[in-house]
Amino acid sequence: MEVHLGKLPFDVDFHPSNPLIGVGLITGDLQLYRYAADSQPQRLFEIRAHTESCRAVRFINEGRAIVTCSPDFSILVTDVETGAAIARSENAHEAAVNRLVNLTETTIASGDDEGSIKVWDTRQQTCCNTFEAHEEYISDMTFSADSGKLLATSGDGTLSVCSLRRNKVLTQSEFSEDEPLSVVIMKNGQKVICGTQNGVLLLYSWGYMKDCSDRFTGLQSNSIDVLLKLDEDRAITGSENGLISLVGILPNRVIQPIAEHSECPVERLAFSHDKKYLGSISHDQMLKLWDLDELLNGVGMAPTGGQTVATDSDSDIMEEDDVIPPQPNPGNRRRGNNAQSSISEFFADM
Repeated sequence: MEVHLGKLPFDVDFHPSNPLIGVGLITGDLQLYRYAADSQPQRLFEIRAHTESCRAVRFINEGRAIVTCSPDFSILVTDVETGAAIARSENAHEAAVNRLVNLTETTIASGDDEGSIKVWDTRQQTCCNTFEAHEEYISDMTFSADSGKLLATSGDGTLSVCSLRRNKVLTQSEFSEDEPLSVVIMKNGQKVICGTQNGVLLLYSWGYMKDCSDRFTGLQSNSIDVLLKLDEDRAITGSENGLISLVGILPNRVIQPIAEHSECPVERLAFSHDKKYLGSISHDQMLKLWDLDELLNGVGMAPTGGQTVATDSDSDIMEEDDVIPPQPNPGNRRRGNNAQSSISEFFADM
């Protein structure tokens, strides 16, 4: 199943329980589709969500609403049934808002182009935390529900760990020339995997985030723009050459390419709520829904090449909550500023 969107897509997200999928476009439009097996996805609505591009899309409130964000600094909440705006924060950030991630049933996080991360409480109608963890744009975020920690990668070449319980930036990795673009948590919470601009997968051990413990270089120097966790041992990568590949983690190996987007960079990947479909969007302006069982059929054959470079970064054993974040350069880097900012219009009607 596929849809020619006619415009460059930036993000895609599946409804948590129904066969619906939302797409954010470069024009600022939000599109919602209904999909079914062996039929063309049906567009339910298209709205002009933002004056600039729609950078990120996430379903919230058990799928009753969609949150979107934009370089116009705004965050919008849209009703799924009607397409009507529920609430809007015109100045949610002081910079272009680039990423969204679901945290709990009542909280989401947003990241901007200046490295700021905000956590929003939909019940209290407020921004309940602000983490100034990075100097450059937030490229990706993921959340560990068990530990209450939010992980973020940035264009400044680092990975950060923020504690929602302690309201502080716990630690930040050392600078990596392999600029991290994507991040997932695997191996039952023991490993953090970052996809990079240089096509290297960086592996960090939980609790020892200062430097990576392994580097996997088997993806032919193609930028790994998106990572999607399949299970504790395997992840799906989307690369700038249009390939969607299945990779194994520890042992590190490229198991095999499983799909492609005609040599156009893969922008985002997502699973349907029942994990029956893999959704992908690309610079070819296509939304594709792949049958995941069919993609994985035959996987497990001989892996393709690649090498792992191990480092000795785990010798400094420290608990993550005991790590002191690196000190900022005077007048430059900012750290762990917890802000209580009431935005009355945001989520007010939810």
